[in-house]
Amino acid sequence: MQEFDWTLIQSFLAVAEKGSFTAAARTSNSSQPTIGRHIQQLQEQLGSVLFQRGEKGYVLTQTGLDLFEHAKAMRASAARISLVAEGQAEDVAGTVRITASEIIATFVMPVVLAKLIAAEPLLQIELVATNSTENLLLREADIAVRMVRPDQQSLFSRKLGDISLGMFAATSYLRQRGIPETFEALKQHTLLGYDRSDLLINGMLELGFTVDRNSFAFRADNQVVYMEALKAGMGIGASQVSLAEQAGLVRLFPDMPIEPLPVWLTAHNELRTSARVRRVFDFLANELIPQLR
Repeated sequence: MQEFDWTLIQSFLAVAEKGSFTAAARTSNSSQPTIGRHIQQLQEQLGSVLFQRGEKGYVLTQTGLDLFEHAKAMRASAARISLVAEGQAEDVAGTVRITASEIIATFVMPVVLAKLIAAEPLLQIELVATNSTENLLLREADIAVRMVRPDQQSLFSRKLGDISLGMFAATSYLRQRGIPETFEALKQHTLLGYDRSDLLINGMLELGFTVDRNSFAFRADNQVVYMEALKAGMGIGASQVSLAEQAGLVRLFPDMPIEPLPVWLTAHNELRTSARVRRVFDFLANELIPQLR
């Protein structure tokens, strides 16, 4: 029976999911030539072609599709083995990978993690700033700070609190354009919105203010860019209250009821017995709670 190098299977999965050698190399922290060599080696070992070139990149052949399902099962099993092994860790040392939203990772986590690293010098922290949901089940992260409660039974979560939201603008903008006295008056102002996300559109609709994508003169899904645009005086937009106040932004309509964002700290059940992950989980819970209001 042919034994396959797991590295070749990982490269195969990356190309199958990303559709190109370049994207696969980027997500695998590898190089395009290495990915190509892995695919060639795997095809030679199998005696079959796994990919064919399509208009939008590489697509799986029928053999590739059959292998894809088995490869995903192998990856899930490998992740499970890793989780079980991690769960037996007794030392507060080594690497813990954390994922958080761009805004939390940029403006909140550095202060908290500075305290953690000072308290636990044997720890190494990897912080992934992304608004996409990292897959804890596949060990793409050990701990996640999320705005929704995960529903997988294999994950355990703790609600840290709620993030208060509000409408804000820079003093420079209000000095030039004036302060809107009513929510309806926002139509006469420059609004900052999201690009592909409809979160802000839906939020404003809930408040009785009808807008669409074209209502926003500036659009950016990256939360850090959005925050910097607010600070630059580009227009009026939504923000976490505490961060906006720290940035010196002026809150508009403070009495308007805006649904807060819940914050959940999440990890895998298998990691409950890992001293390293448990220490980081408990530390984040204690330190992040005061940051949320």
